[in-house]
Amino acid sequence: MTGDPVPHLPPLLEAVLGVGSELELRTTLRRIVDGAAELTGARYAALGPADPGPEGLAAIRTTDVPPADSESVLDVPILVGDEPFGRLHLAGKRGGGPFTAEDEQLLRVLATQAGIAIGNARLYEAARQRERWIEGAAAVTTALLSGESAADALMTVAERARLLADAAAGVILQPTPEGGMEIVTASTYDDPRDLVGTTIAPGSPVLEQLLGGEPVFIADSATDPRMTTRVRHRFGPSMMLPLQAEGQLIGTLALPRRRGGRPYTAVERRLAGQFASQAALALVLAGARHGRERLAVYEDRDRIARDLHDLVVQRLFATGMMLQAAGRRAQVAAVRELLGRAVDELESTIQEVRTAIFALQQPPAEAPATVRGRVLRETAGAAAVLGFPPATRFLGPVDSLVPERTAGQLLTALRRALATAARRRGITRVTVTVDATAALPDGRAAVRLTVYDDGESGTDPAGTTVTWQAPL
Repeated sequence: MTGDPVPHLPPLLEAVLGVGSELELRTTLRRIVDGAAELTGARYAALGPADPGPEGLAAIRTTDVPPADSESVLDVPILVGDEPFGRLHLAGKRGGGPFTAEDEQLLRVLATQAGIAIGNARLYEAARQRERWIEGAAAVTTALLSGESAADALMTVAERARLLADAAAGVILQPTPEGGMEIVTASTYDDPRDLVGTTIAPGSPVLEQLLGGEPVFIADSATDPRMTTRVRHRFGPSMMLPLQAEGQLIGTLALPRRRGGRPYTAVERRLAGQFASQAALALVLAGARHGRERLAVYEDRDRIARDLHDLVVQRLFATGMMLQAAGRRAQVAAVRELLGRAVDELESTIQEVRTAIFALQQPPAEAPATVRGRVLRETAGAAAVLGFPPATRFLGPVDSLVPERTAGQLLTALRRALATAARRRGITRVTVTVDATAALPDGRAAVRLTVYDDGESGTDPAGTTVTWQAPL
């Protein structure tokens, strides 16, 4: 009686089902490696991608102990469609002895199923990525059309793009009168002030493309000869995307990653380009709306100024003239003195009204961003990546107690905490608390930032709490 040619069929089915049960790519690869080792009895199993690829993957192993030179090895390729993905490498069969033809057959079947599972995981990740960018672009459009100032609008675009692209910085450059481009807005995990003001001088190799509204993709900013800025050594892969709508070039959105960061994929480049196009259109529409609103304010101010001048000032002036005439005819010195004081008060009032009229005729200054407003802007930016807005609350008079330097440090800590929380799995809730009534252990007044999330941290099933504080 002929024996079963593949006696390990039930374990093979179990391995195949395990490989295809996940849609997250890294988890899928881990299941492939573990399933191959279990199926063949290998002491060592590794899956090495042909290159870091679009996911920036490194080799995944069952153990960090390399196999000995004398151990039996088995190696099969993994294909995703017709594209080589990597190789599945086994070594050191448990119990000694070489791998068999049956082991190789099982491994090839598993590798075929692994290629299908990897393709599905890639499609799922691409769909999730596309959804995040679409949601981020919609959130930017909503924020820009809600009436933000020009500076706040540019910062909103830079922050959302940085979070969506997993970049080290989100930077917006605008043309200068000298023919170059200058960084006018920067969003980073650290203090962005050393980036703002950096210029690309006329004659730079990339400048013609940027001013022409063309995207520029850089593999390594630090070593690319086209990059000439003083901060280029800090960054690696980068993409510079035109903010252009209706024939108007607003500027360039640059999204550099840190040195050694993974390159941007073709999908990421396309999604970021679409985001930049939609953000540019929203900026143009927001600018037009802001212009109409400012014009309406100016018209109202002109009307109020005319009413004040034509009615109030003229009546006050006439009343003053009558009082002066009455004072000259008055016979009692006390009465003349009283009328004189009344005339002086009217003249002072007239001057104050004229000053108010002059102020109404001036362009309104942009209100400075408060600490509360800047914190809320950070949490709103994180909502594009988290998929939901963090709950935010404030204790005490935050705006009046927290100085500018401490506010900058607090915002940096908040960006880091939100970025870390966004990378955790299973996250459904984030709470941000800024407490200006806190105290340090030595009794000094302090401001305390607390960021809680309920994601899977690997150490605390109840969630993660990050605390930062500084004296006031």
